[in-house]
Amino acid sequence: MTTAVQNDRLRQRFQKWDVNGNGVIERSDYEAEALRILQAFGEPPSSPRGRSLMEAYFELFDRMARAVGSAEITEDQFIDYIEEQVFSHGDAGFNRVLRPTISAIVNICDTDGDGEVSPAEFGRWLWAVGVPDAQAVETFRRLDKSGNGRLSSDELVVAVRDFHAGKLDIPLLGDFC
Repeated sequence: MTTAVQNDRLRQRFQKWDVNGNGVIERSDYEAEALRILQAFGEPPSSPRGRSLMEAYFELFDRMARAVGSAEITEDQFIDYIEEQVFSHGDAGFNRVLRPTISAIVNICDTDGDGEVSPAEFGRWLWAVGVPDAQAVETFRRLDKSGNGRLSSDELVVAVRDFHAGKLDIPLLGDFC
């Protein structure tokens, strides 16, 4: 059973993915977000990193579509799927279902390949998924526990996991309060 915070964040995530507002998410909605991220970083979808991101998004969607038995996923199906496949299995569920996509996103963000993401790179990612610049700056500051001005790939993966689990109150999807 999801908590109220998890449920609210999943509903917001669903709404962000439902690009055309038709009440369902489709493979094209996942593709649209992946393409926005690639565009924000000037990365072509045909590059190795671009293909990796596209494949991660498509696998994320296809896994869910197979589980619910439909290529059009309703909000309730989405929430039930995440609850069953991710939340009920803790870190193992997150790692199996969502970590590959988050890792592929972080790989795009890490433009210099040093395993860390700068404030500017982080801001471009959040801008691509609809988070205002001011929120991105504040979110980065709150995540940068060491104060070194960089976030490791692992720190970002953990932050996304904890945000969706309701353990971290940062605006990764825009306003959520």
